[in-house]
Amino acid sequence: MKSTNRQEKLFQWFVGIILTIGGILMLIPFFWMVLSSLKHESELMKLPLTIFPSSPTLENFTKLFENMNFAVYLKNTLIIVFFSFIGLFLNAAAGFGFAKYDFKGRDSLFYIVLATMMIPGQVTMIPVYLILNMMNLTNTMIGIVLPGLVGAFGIFLFRQFMSTIPNELLEATRLDGASEFRLFVQIILPLTKPILAVQGILTFIAGWNSFLWPLIIANDEKLYTLSVGLSLLKGQYGGNYALQMAGSAFMIIPVIIIFIIFQKHIIENYTISGMK
Repeated sequence: MKSTNRQEKLFQWFVGIILTIGGILMLIPFFWMVLSSLKHESELMKLPLTIFPSSPTLENFTKLFENMNFAVYLKNTLIIVFFSFIGLFLNAAAGFGFAKYDFKGRDSLFYIVLATMMIPGQVTMIPVYLILNMMNLTNTMIGIVLPGLVGAFGIFLFRQFMSTIPNELLEATRLDGASEFRLFVQIILPLTKPILAVQGILTFIAGWNSFLWPLIIANDEKLYTLSVGLSLLKGQYGGNYALQMAGSAFMIIPVIIIFIIFQKHIIENYTISGMK
């Protein structure tokens, strides 16, 4: 028995060491990017290479906003993220409708929504572009935001979670005189915090990293996002690696911070999903 426990502990230590080494190796490029963004271009290109900057500077980040209009790109990205969160609550409302309202054709309509998950987004880009072009919404912020407001995966996730909420709780709330909107906001949404947290993180990451659709629908640089701006940075300043590192760090650091803050909600959601 003692031999078995000892072997298990040794195995756990071995796995822990391997995972730690693997984690460090994966973090090396990230730390190199952040440290390089704080260097002058001359220091970055100097041989032998140095890990830590001899005289840290924020000059590269300043140039992003002075020379590359990153303030405009940041504003557009934040607008997309904001409306993506509005779409998050629309997904929750649709999931609530499929889960708790019995109407004709509900199951068939839900299966149609699920079927759209099998269609790659690249396939629908041209039809959606043509529709928006007919509505004169191309090269507008509305045209960028509108197609991504709702998604089948979000509706499915909310519907599956909300189906487990007892109907008796909802009926008791209705008997107290609560409206359907108040029922949704004050009862349903607080009960779906784990799903809201996970979907919120995914929504933020998708909005923050939006690249292909804004690039297709907009031909005005004033509507470009940070990801598109980073691509332009690579083309215009291809030889300025310190500036490119600063742009990459500016894109990645907020996502990492958000993930670190809310990672426990992701684990809780997977735990809840496994129990169900």
